Amino acid sequence: MSITELLSVAILLSLLMLYLLRQFWFRSHYPSGWLPLPATGSLWQAGVRLYQETLSKQLKEQNGTSNTSMTPYGSIFNDNGGELLKQQKEIGQLILSKHEREKKGVESLVEQEAPRLVETFARVNGQPFDPLNAIIASLSKMVWTVSFGDRSPLEDKDSQQLTDAIESAVKSGGSFVYVLHKQFSWLMKYFPGPQKNALSSKELVLSFTKKAMQKHKEAKPVKEPQDFIDFYLSHMEKNKGGQNSTYNEENLAECIFNFLLSAAESTAITLQWALLLMASHPDVQDKVHKEIEKVLGSSNAVGHRDWKKLPYTSAVIHEIQRTKHAFLFRIIKQCAKDVNIFGFLAPKGTFINPDLNSILLDPKLWEAPEKFNPSHFLDKDGEFVAKKEFQLLAGESEGSLEDKLARVESFTFFINLLKTFVFKLPEGENKTSKQPRIGLTTCPHSYKICAVPHHKKS
Repeated sequence: MSITELLSVAILLSLLMLYLLRQFWFRSHYPSGWLPLPATGSLWQAGVRLYQETLSKQLKEQNGTSNTSMTPYGSIFNDNGGELLKQQKEIGQLILSKHEREKKGVESLVEQEAPRLVETFARVNGQPFDPLNAIIASLSKMVWTVSFGDRSPLEDKDSQQLTDAIESAVKSGGSFVYVLHKQFSWLMKYFPGPQKNALSSKELVLSFTKKAMQKHKEAKPVKEPQDFIDFYLSHMEKNKGGQNSTYNEENLAECIFNFLLSAAESTAITLQWALLLMASHPDVQDKVHKEIEKVLGSSNAVGHRDWKKLPYTSAVIHEIQRTKHAFLFRIIKQCAKDVNIFGFLAPKGTFINPDLNSILLDPKLWEAPEKFNPSHFLDKDGEFVAKKEFQLLAGESEGSLEDKLARVESFTFFINLLKTFVFKLPEGENKTSKQPRIGLTTCPHSYKICAVPHHKKS
């Protein structure tokens, strides 16, 4: 080894030693736990087990944090992520307000798509299949319609490519390897891994998005904004020439991509778990079937408005989301100044990401936290009971367009599918893994399932 190489190794070891000494020096001010890594901090530990409600209260009282959000595709790991999310939320609120004024909310859009998803499942004729592609196709179609209205350039071939790209991003984008790529893109580009699929999928979605944007701009101007693009382009025009304006076409494309992923991902994961758990718990599935049949009968118009009529089914959906929540954490707060949390110093710039398991699997809050038990959301009379602890799953995205879509989609798709099919694991696959693929999201491992029509269930 040459003198230069020896000197380089010595410098690197010295820097590492200084970093470790600095970390050990500050350890006395931090909660107990593993040593944080450079750049990514303690993210690899997937959160600090702190009670969320108490934590949020302390942070608000000290006015020491600013809100951000976590998605595997940008957000806090993007220098402009916070501004993109702010733009995305603002436009989403305008779309929700428009739907409310016209008295045709996102519920109608979801109710139109749900029968199409049922038809897709029916075409498989009860044979084993992976339901993810069909689910994402329906979810992305709705988000695409909200974004581009009737002026989408997608044809059947493009639509399938878009669905495949989003599916790939959902499967791989939530990995910690992808986060490392966002932080160390100059190094990680030389390594194979799931980040390659996620990034290529993103480029394809952005390409479709820009084509749709161009068609929007070429179309005859509308008197009132109709969709995401209309509202965004209107904001671009209003802020044109503004010194600090961040409304531009590149950010618009990024917003659409984030919207597509954030709106489709959580629902896709929830429905994947829902079908797997129904097939694994036939007694629960049978109760859901009986309640739907008793309350809704042969009605074809089934939607989110029916949730109060179906207390057991509502409890089942909530229990699915409790035991198999889509994200390891939903809220990330960044300290805007030095903050004292439970006697520990959180320096300015620190990201606080409470672990959802600290609440959703807390034995003090749930009778049998490790078990799938819909009774957690039922009272002694069998009526649905909302739990304030569960509401923390929504975090501070409550009221956003993505959150609204996710709630309506999860319930509407679930009852339409359970109204039509009995879900079973393929013969010989009774031990399909219920353990999630851990990343920033908690997807199930790929699996196949049989959707057997009710009249053929025997």
